[in-house]
Amino acid sequence: MPDKNEIERRKQIARDLRLKTRQDFENSLPTSRENFEALFDFLDEKLTDNPCDDTLKFSVAFLQSLNLENLEEITKWLGENGGYCDCEVLANVEEKFDDNAIL
Repeated sequence: MPDKNEIERRKQIARDLRLKTRQDFENSLPTSRENFEALFDFLDEKLTDNPCDDTLKFSVAFLQSLNLENLEEITKWLGENGGYCDCEVLANVEEKFDDNAIL
């Protein structure tokens, strides 16, 4: 059984790894965290009254309203992170923005 120092060392390694993973995720974002959080809020509202049609229709409309130049890069990133349609953006991508997300 590992001693106290070894246990603490392992805990620190795990903390450092989680921090590095979180930083890598933040650095991979093709637009600001604030834009993504606004997108999630927008989709929450839109999908309350409208069923998902298995496209990124609402996501693209919202992102276009921000006049972002890298729309294609953002939609590609959404897909790479499980957001292939509007409801999956909420189900799969939004959870990655939680502070306790396992990335």
